[in-house]
Amino acid sequence: MTLKSLVRNRSVFLYGASLAVLLMFLKVLEWRMLLISHAYELYAGAIAILFTGLGMWLAHKLTHPRPKTVIIEKEIFVKTDYFVFNHAEVARLRLSNRELEVLQLMGDGLSNLQIADRLFLSLNTIKTHSSKIFGKLEVQRRTQAVEKARKLSIIL
Repeated sequence: MTLKSLVRNRSVFLYGASLAVLLMFLKVLEWRMLLISHAYELYAGAIAILFTGLGMWLAHKLTHPRPKTVIIEKEIFVKTDYFVFNHAEVARLRLSNRELEVLQLMGDGLSNLQIADRLFLSLNTIKTHSSKIFGKLEVQRRTQAVEKARKLSIIL
């Protein structure tokens, strides 16, 4: 199309453009009337779709939880039928006979009060022996002390 043909047919183009604008305006009004007349149904449908999606998501999360895998590697010392007391480690750690007795009773699962009753000592004396044992074995807790003593073949 040339410029001359556009100028010549200008009224036709303006008429066509105004009809297109009028048609779009009528469609917009029709859409608005549709929305206004069916607003309740549209809101109910939107809420139903929202809660259906939320329910499906929640059901998926509850039935397929993400597994949390924690891998802990720890050496396990199995008791054997024979036990060889390690005199070299006892000498190196400078554990006294009483500390060895307390350590063995700890390994048997006795509490400080039960150890004190069994050895006819006061509870404070047992606590003192325990703290000296922890220091010599370089551990913080009695479970660590028992585990290390078993590893070093000091107690059964």
